[in-house]
Amino acid sequence: MDRVAKLASQKAVVIFSKSSCGICHAVKRLFYELGVGPAIYEVDEDSRGKEIEWCLMRLGCNPSVPAVFIGGKFVGSANTVMTLHLNGSLKKMLRDAGALWL
Repeated sequence: MDRVAKLASQKAVVIFSKSSCGICHAVKRLFYELGVGPAIYEVDEDSRGKEIEWCLMRLGCNPSVPAVFIGGKFVGSANTVMTLHLNGSLKKMLRDAGALWL
C-alpha cells in the first residue's frame, strides 16, 4: 500500500493502467484531451504489478485498472471518472489539484 500511495502522490494526476486495456486507453485519452499530462503506471509492465493490482483492489477498484488518483487521493475507476466528467466535477477536481489551469 505504501508504494501505491507514494506513486499516487508524485504528480497531480496518476493513472494505474494496463497497456492492453481498452478502457484504460479511453481514460488516459480523456485526461490528455482535457489538457492534463498524467503520470501513468502500466502495471503489466512492472515487476511488482500484481502487488500493485492487489493494493488497488483493496482500495475498492474492481477491476484493478484503470485506477485514477487526483491530488494524491483515490478517485476511482473508469465509471467514476466518466461520471465526474459528465456532471462537470472532474474539471474542478483537476483545477483544485493543480493539474488544469483553465
